[in-house]
Amino acid sequence: MDFSKLFPENANNNYDGHKIALWGFILFTCVMTWRSIVHMFFEQYGFHEIANFGLISGDPDPMPLIYRFFSLWGFAQLIFCTVCWVVIFRYRALIPLMYLLWLFEWGFRTLGYPLLREEIAVQGLYTNGMTPGTVGAPFITILLLILFSLSLLKRN
Repeated sequence: MDFSKLFPENANNNYDGHKIALWGFILFTCVMTWRSIVHMFFEQYGFHEIANFGLISGDPDPMPLIYRFFSLWGFAQLIFCTVCWVVIFRYRALIPLMYLLWLFEWGFRTLGYPLLREEIAVQGLYTNGMTPGTVGAPFITILLLILFSLSLLKRN
């Protein structure tokens, strides 16, 4: 494995890692871009139908504020996905670094949050089921770890 690929001297479009890691990165970026768009523009649907959160009532109604935070989170995700698309089209040499950044996010979901606090969905106070991000985080982390490793291998 060539860890110097994480910070190449010349960030160019010459990707020399495994092809599976390249196509995996493109597919993963497509999925994450779609997730970001749902969180940003369809926050009510994403919050209730996908993430399984119920309506929270109060006076004043807290849902517009919650939707705004959900939408802002989607916007932050979309910014990172935009960087990933720039890497795909112009700076493919940075794909191993991008995998490492995705691993930080998904690895922390898998290992960090459970150590810091009890999962909100497990408590059942606000949800009627687990969120896809909670259920899928361990599997996505393993997949990202495999693809990251493949991205560091030299292509023959």
